Amino acid sequence: MSRYYYYLVLINMFANIITSVPVVLFQNRKDGAILSMVLALIVGVCCIYFFTNFFNSFPGKTLPDMLKQTMPKWFSIIFTFVLVIVWFVAGLITLITYTILLIRFLTPETSLIMGTITILLFVTFGCFMKAEKVLYTIEIIFVITMPLILFIFLIGYFNTHIEWQYIKVAYTFINTFPQIFPFAAALYLFLGVMNLIIFNQFFTVKQTFGWKQLFIITIIGAGVLFTTYFIPIGFQGFENIDTMMYPWISTADSMRLKYGVIERVVFIFLLFYLAFSVISLLIHWHVTIELLKSVFNFNKLKIRGIQFIPFIVISIFSIITIIAVQLINELNLYFFTTYFFVSFLFLVPCLMLVLWIVKRRFKHHEKKTS
Repeated sequence: MSRYYYYLVLINMFANIITSVPVVLFQNRKDGAILSMVLALIVGVCCIYFFTNFFNSFPGKTLPDMLKQTMPKWFSIIFTFVLVIVWFVAGLITLITYTILLIRFLTPETSLIMGTITILLFVTFGCFMKAEKVLYTIEIIFVITMPLILFIFLIGYFNTHIEWQYIKVAYTFINTFPQIFPFAAALYLFLGVMNLIIFNQFFTVKQTFGWKQLFIITIIGAGVLFTTYFIPIGFQGFENIDTMMYPWISTADSMRLKYGVIERVVFIFLLFYLAFSVISLLIHWHVTIELLKSVFNFNKLKIRGIQFIPFIVISIFSIITIIAVQLINELNLYFFTTYFFVSFLFLVPCLMLVLWIVKRRFKHHEKKTS
């Protein structure tokens, strides 16, 4: 598979370590979190296999293109709008989360609105770039930040302050039956592959995807998922970790680089995860824009050769985001994000069903023409 495919999958995994995913897992640490993660790993890998194989069968085609060719117009429009809402909200959650983190831990004197506008300026216009340029941007940031993120993980595992006894206590709840909330949160880490609904246009040649590639993704996914859960427990303890809104921030602040230029790991951690959040947001909103383009003709409203619909879309995105940032506090964001994760338990099967129907209709059309 192309390296850009792995970027789409891995960025979603790593970017959500610092968001509500670990909080949901820790809230359910005594109610089946471990088995929920195991089940999510299995289901998530199956989802990756399904979506990758499907889009690999149609090189260079996006989902909106295929819907127009195989589905009634009314269904294509409605289903595309549902996807627009889901991908926009996914990006919105990321933006709000990291804006709050940025202001709380790095720039406390900055107002919430100013922090939001700053991130919006970086992201919104980037959403209108072509898919290949978005992927090139992702690659640059990914290659720079990923080694340092992995280095921080290694510091966590080999740190003298980690208490493995706490992790052993967490393991004693391995026989607790899985629950829907931790399962949905853990599964979300594996759904970056769904961005292929738009980014498949970049992969114009059929890729090689077999058990070897799937095994690599499974190992990485398992490592990310269980690191997300067990490392903070090893530092913060098992009993009180559910009281923390940002357990990974506290965990990173417990680490030190004795001979480093910056001693406190938390500052490095926050800066590089801010970069991850920007590219995660860029991916989600680029998909949103491309889905909207498939419904509306952006070339219709032109004045002196300048397209005005992109500016209207950016304005709408910005207004909704600024209003949401002021209305949603951290607790509301946690509950909202939790139910957003659960919504994917319905969206993913529906999307799979639609893709299955699309594939059958393409095969039926091929038989007719032959």
